[in-house]
Formats: sequence, C-alpha cells, structure tokens
Amino acid sequence: MTTKPILATGVDAGSSYTRVIIGLVEEGKLRFLGCGCAPSEGWSKSRIVNQQAVSKSVLAAVEQAEAMAGVHVETVLAGVGGFTVHSLTREGQVSIRPREIEKRDVDKAMELAGNLQLPDDRMLLHVLPQAFVVDDQQDCQDPRKLWATRLVGSAHLVTVSTHEHAALVAAINLSHLVVDETVFEPIASCYASVMPEDREGGIVVVDIGAHSTELVCYFGESVQMASTIKICGDHFSRDVAFALHVPLEDGALVKEEFGSALAAGTAENSVVELPFRDDAGRESREVPRMLINRILESRAQELFVMVKEELTAAGLYPALANGVVITGAGALLPGICDVAEQVLERPARIGLAQGYRDLPVELKDPAWTTAAGLSMYAARLRANVDLERRSTGFLGRILR
Repeated sequence: MTTKPILATGVDAGSSYTRVIIGLVEEGKLRFLGCGCAPSEGWSKSRIVNQQAVSKSVLAAVEQAEAMAGVHVETVLAGVGGFTVHSLTREGQVSIRPREIEKRDVDKAMELAGNLQLPDDRMLLHVLPQAFVVDDQQDCQDPRKLWATRLVGSAHLVTVSTHEHAALVAAINLSHLVVDETVFEPIASCYASVMPEDREGGIVVVDIGAHSTELVCYFGESVQMASTIKICGDHFSRDVAFALHVPLEDGALVKEEFGSALAAGTAENSVVELPFRDDAGRESREVPRMLINRILESRAQELFVMVKEELTAAGLYPALANGVVITGAGALLPGICDVAEQVLERPARIGLAQGYRDLPVELKDPAWTTAAGLSMYAARLRANVDLERRSTGFLGRILR
C-alpha cells in the first residue's frame, strides 16, 4: 500500500504579492517542492475589499506552485496580519488536590486564560503560553509532574477581527482550498528564521510589509508581545514619489533600484535619472541620490522609533539581548539593518528561512520568509510532529 505524501503548503496573501510554498515531509524533515508568486489585488490598507480578486491572486500563486511541484494541493496554512491584530496577556488558575500536575491541568489553565469576553467582531487567533506558577514556585516553563495544589498559567493572547479573518478564509476557499489553520505572520517568520536558543535571550522580529508592519517579541522562548504599527513599505515609496513629484509606481521603482535607508556614504555627486510616464514631451531629469536616501533614512528612523516605543511600553526593550530580525519585502531596502541598530542600539540582521531542505537560492529572501515559515508550521501540523503538544487542548496551537 502506497503512503499518501504529506504536503505542507503555506499561503502568504500579502497586499502587494501572494506567495505560496509547497513542501514535502520526508522522514521528519521538510523538503521544498515548489513555489508560486502572483501580484495581489483586492486589498486596501491591509484589509480585503474584493474577495474575488484576492481569490484569483491566491489561485494563480497556488497553481504556479503546483505546476513546479507536480502535485495537487487541497489544504493550506494561511498567514494573518494587518491593523486588526491585537494582543494582551492573561492568567488562568487551576486548583488541584495535592498531586502531580498533569497535562490536562496545564490545558485547563490555558483554556481559562483564553476564556475572555470579546466584542462581536473579535476572535481568538492564538493562546501562547508564557510561564507557570506552581504554588509558590515562579516562572516554571513545564509544570507537568510537579507536586502542587495550585497552578497559575500566564498566556499571551492574539486576537483579530472576525470579519477580516473570515474574509481571508473565504477568499482562499473560493480558490477550492481548505484552510487548516491561520497564523499571525511575524510568528511564522520567526518560526522560520530564528533558532530557539536566540528566542531565549530576547529577540524581536519586525515584518515590514507593503501595507502594514507587524512585530513579535520573544523572551525565554515565549511570545511576550505581538503588535502592528502603521508605517509600512508603501510609506517609503510614497515619500519618494511626493518629494520628487513622480507617480507612486515611479517612486517605488526609484526606491527599489537606487535607494538606501542610510544616507551616510552616498557620494555627493551621485544622481538618479527620473522616468516620466506621461506624453507631455518632457525630458527626464536628474535628482541627487543623497536626497532620495535622506528621505528613506528619515522614514526608516521613524519606523524603528515606533518599534522602540512599542517595546518600551511593554517593558521589553531592556530584554532584547539578541537584537532585531527584519523580514518582509521592506527588509530588502539596503541599510535597513544599520538604521535599526542605530535607533534600537541592538544588533540587527535580515531574517531568512533556515532548515528547509532544497530551498532555492532565490527564495532565501526576506520577502519569502513568512511563506516558508507558514509551510514549515503546516508541516508540523500535517505530519503530527511532537504528538504530545499537538494533542487535544489549547497547547496544540502553540507556536514556539
């Protein structure tokens, strides 16, 4: 009897591009099979405004990935992001007759932590355990088999707009695909690009997308904060377009081909020839490259100041011993890590997918990190790896 192959498909439906990666689980490891990328339509400011258009983009990317992989995909794991994602920390307490703590007690504590009254248009996306208190013993990571009478579990809860979540799932369903699960996108990016030992010392992942920037902060292996900030990749392009009096498309082109988030080191006599898209007969003109880079540097500094403010408000800024990991298409801007290090005073690097067998060189790119992370977590779900943590209860949905 032939065993059915275990496919792991991640769908990163972004505002500018939809990226899909299909992997195959073999002997507990994940091997790359195919990928697809299609321009996204039907989005406005990180929200879905046309489900049919989003569905067509997803279908185009999936069909491209299927053609490369030579397989047919039925289920996917999708990424969720945008301004409707919020988070908070809560506790759940379980009283136990004097005995060893069992897994059901841990699950109950997490269930109670996640049992909060949400508005009609909010739903729970993740319950992420942080630490446990066993009687008077603080900061216990795994309380099972400890003798106790009381267990208190702390969890970070990630919530999202029910409407936006349903719109994304419905758009993917229109592509004749079943959504196995949804994951906050920077958590998937972290899952792909950050090793567990780096999370322990404190690290923040900043995922810079076209219409929103999401971040997630880990300390002691647990998620301590998940947030979204308004500055995104489009702001960089719009700044350039506005300052140079060119269309947005040309501003994005200038940013991608000639821009840098760091003005220092730009030659004073370096110029950029600007294109025109009209029929007015005007000639191309030149602008100093230094001007473009100063514009981009100013916006990059503002972005990381906002990241620092988010971390400081949560009391996490001093805990970032392992610095910053930057993913998303916005991470492709040269000098972005230098600005992050200047503002946050912590080491910064670009987040690339690790541990994915046969991943093509062109996919070792921060724009593909989220899609790779979604596929990797889909593999964990589909292959039933780490059975104990995937068994019934809230702990089955943990991303570490």
